[in-house]
Amino acid sequence: MTQETFKDTVFILKNEMYRFAKRFVMSSDEAEDVVQDLMIKFWQKKEELAQFGNLKSYALKAVRNECLNRLKHHDVRQGFADMQLHRSELYSMEVNNLKEHIIGFINELPEKQKMVIHLKDVEEYEVSEISEMLEMEENAVRVNLMRARQKVKEQISQLMNYEQRQISR
Repeated sequence: MTQETFKDTVFILKNEMYRFAKRFVMSSDEAEDVVQDLMIKFWQKKEELAQFGNLKSYALKAVRNECLNRLKHHDVRQGFADMQLHRSELYSMEVNNLKEHIIGFINELPEKQKMVIHLKDVEEYEVSEISEMLEMEENAVRVNLMRARQKVKEQISQLMNYEQRQISR
């Protein structure tokens, strides 16, 4: 694989890889490090990359695995959950913007639902692609997506009811 081919096939995925990594590590710097490290690994194994049919799926799976390894290595799981809780409290106290509330609601979802809703509704992947990336059955992807959307919808309804009551007073 030449440098030009690598640039056209692998390097163009860096923005998607970054956004996906950021959902795990919640730090821009850490997400950039994940993508940079993976790009180096991909370059070192550039000849082997041709054997993968769906390079995008392979790259995002590699991002997921690298992020999970980093989280496990740094023993951040509990800190990550605490940070998510802290963020949701800050959103509810300081922010009235619906878009930011929705992002907060999505971040509170269980990990699988969060990944599925991000890949489907933000990155606009098909269910079959998501099932391949996350190594889940297509029906499991659909169920997680439906549950995630339902939870976000319920939280939006609660928020709207609360704000409506505040306006009525």
